[in-house]
Amino acid sequence: MTSLPSEMTAIELNGFGGPEVLKPGKRPLPTLAEGEVLIKVAAAGVNRPDVLQRQGGYAPPPGASDLPGLEVAGEIVAVKGDVGSWKIGDQVTALVAGGGYAEFCAAPAPQCLPVPRGFDMVLAAALPETFFTVWTNVFERGGLKAGETFLIHGGSSGIGTTAIQLAHQFGAKVIATVGSADKAEACRKLGADLALNYREQDFAAEVLAATGKRGADLILDMVGGDYINRNLSCLAVDGRLVFIAFLQGAKAEVNFAQVMMKRQTITGSTLRPRSVAQKAAIAAELRTKVWPLLDAGKVRPVLFKTFPLKDAAEAHRLMESSAHTGKIVLTV
Repeated sequence: MTSLPSEMTAIELNGFGGPEVLKPGKRPLPTLAEGEVLIKVAAAGVNRPDVLQRQGGYAPPPGASDLPGLEVAGEIVAVKGDVGSWKIGDQVTALVAGGGYAEFCAAPAPQCLPVPRGFDMVLAAALPETFFTVWTNVFERGGLKAGETFLIHGGSSGIGTTAIQLAHQFGAKVIATVGSADKAEACRKLGADLALNYREQDFAAEVLAATGKRGADLILDMVGGDYINRNLSCLAVDGRLVFIAFLQGAKAEVNFAQVMMKRQTITGSTLRPRSVAQKAAIAAELRTKVWPLLDAGKVRPVLFKTFPLKDAAEAHRLMESSAHTGKIVLTV
């Protein structure tokens, strides 16, 4: 085995604030816990929770690295204890609770998945955070079934482009909201039956019109704010509204009479604080139900732009501009 260096380059948070607080620094290599693997990182995904952490609004869970970064792809270079079938030399993509913006990253073995057939490391790094999130919220918590109508807000985001493709593959009718004509066209190409420009159209009225006033069976929302009541107004009888973020605020005054009358379910979840066992269960579902679609080329992450690791601040500026469609990835 090649000897490992004693230290690595990592992107550290120099306080909380704008993208400029992200600075390259030197750190010792992560110390592995039982059941973890050490990954020599080739690429790391950039996600909205990283921005929240940088701003001081999303602290790492206890025991997790203080470095940002929730998904990586690379080669396993060390293991500790029982790591199942994984071994040194395997190429993997992994969901982590922090530490992805670095040359090396520790990951619980059950949260690792094989690099899909035909994928390079950059594409592989664009998978875990969005695919774990979409699978657990759309299909497990949201219970999306073939033939149902699914409304996804932020259709051009990493979450949105993943959700559109998977919902389409599993037989749902997909409606996406976006902020431009170009993004609407991109969503239609991914499998959206209808793409609505929220700047020009009332999404609630359009959803009701498109469904013969029935409404959407499932809505995945990361906006919150004034979307909360508008979502409920276009949610079907027995419909489910699932929250995964609140870009416009987490509070609203809601008339729950309509929730009762239409037997609506309001739920939501966060991924990062969940246990390794819970994340392992999601990984197992993805491996059997979604990875074959990736191997077959039927689903593919949408890659917008890559940045060298040292330019993480620039990647965050792009993320916050919302000018992108799909994923932003750091290369190491």
